[in-house]
Amino acid sequence: MSLIGKDLALKAADAALQKKAQDLVVLELIGLTVIADYFVICSGESTTQVKAIADFIEHDLLKQGIRPMGKEGLNYGHWALLDYGDVVIHVFERESREYYSLEKLWMDAKTIEVHEDTSDLGGKDKRAVYS
Repeated sequence: MSLIGKDLALKAADAALQKKAQDLVVLELIGLTVIADYFVICSGESTTQVKAIADFIEHDLLKQGIRPMGKEGLNYGHWALLDYGDVVIHVFERESREYYSLEKLWMDAKTIEVHEDTSDLGGKDKRAVYS
């Protein structure tokens, strides 16, 4: 079964957290634009980390047979974009994220905050908590 919509956005968010993405948020854009139903937005500390996060998200979704319709910015690493149709993933270097401020542009969107579960998992993979 293929992931779509919110499930795809949350799966991508989980993958981003596995690569230590920071300030991760999912915006629900349904009814606000035809661009996408969800934006996943997160930050990396360096261009290397931005690329690693984007590459890992793509790899993790490919394991489920989900391929991006397009991708941009992976060569430079200041802002990587993965387009999955109804979900668009933005991975920013911190300064670029502050400059473009997508959350402010889409301030009417419902926000689904995603946090790393910091409870003791006994060495298991980290999980995300949604609120």
